[in-house]
Amino acid sequence: RPTVSQKPVRVHTDRPDPSQRRAMPAIDEAATVNFDTIAREWRCKWSAEAGKISLTKIQELVEKYSEQLKAIPHVKKVQRVVCGGCLDFKISVALPAVSFPDWEAKKFEPEEEFLKALSEIEGVSMIETQTYTLMDV
Repeated sequence: RPTVSQKPVRVHTDRPDPSQRRAMPAIDEAATVNFDTIAREWRCKWSAEAGKISLTKIQELVEKYSEQLKAIPHVKKVQRVVCGGCLDFKISVALPAVSFPDWEAKKFEPEEEFLKALSEIEGVSMIETQTYTLMDV
């Protein structure tokens, strides 16, 4: 997780009560690289062999967990990224920066269970996770 500068910046939040507003976190010391969203990505490589069956199985796994992911408190977006050229498969779960630590404290549930099931799919390799910030520009 990136180090966050504590320099205050006025920001509009999705909370209706103005007393609940918080400074938008920044990554750099000058407090110019701000973000309002943090995402957790689960990614892997899939095999094109056997009719791309590993890709089909990964999609079935995502469908099994999609409602649970969408039900994470304050989730903003759950996205799937697939590259047919480099055989990447990624799931990104984005939350408001102020809500992300709560999910992190729960070890990104259901991450462990999802990654275990992913590892059991024949043809899946290079399973990794990454946390990063997002901000509309």
